[in-house]
Amino acid sequence: MGYYLNPNVDRKSTQSLGRKGEDIAVSYLEGLGHKVLERNWRWSHLEIDIITYDETGIHIVEVKASHFAPVLEPENRVNEIKRRNLVRAANAYLVNGCPDYLYGAEIFFDIVAVIFNPSGTSSVKYFPAAW
Repeated sequence: MGYYLNPNVDRKSTQSLGRKGEDIAVSYLEGLGHKVLERNWRWSHLEIDIITYDETGIHIVEVKASHFAPVLEPENRVNEIKRRNLVRAANAYLVNGCPDYLYGAEIFFDIVAVIFNPSGTSSVKYFPAAW
């Protein structure tokens, strides 16, 4: 089975939208008391958008940003394959990047959905412990 790129999608525009979404997600999470440990943490081909810590534990955060009225709600775009890859990336982080003082902390997998409205505003939906 092959994969095809949609020629109508501007990759730079999509990356810019994702970056703006991550910036908004970071501000939102910091407002909830999270301390950001990492952004765009990579291990091999795996990536975690945001890693935070709060009094409950370590949060592996997937950010999904989209324009108003997406075909599929952003939080529903985190499919089983993406979830498996995030778990693999989280395991790599715990072994290779996690600060020692967080050893033994509980791990949560969260989703932050950022919707950009036509008016130029955005809305955030947070799904802590999404799976």
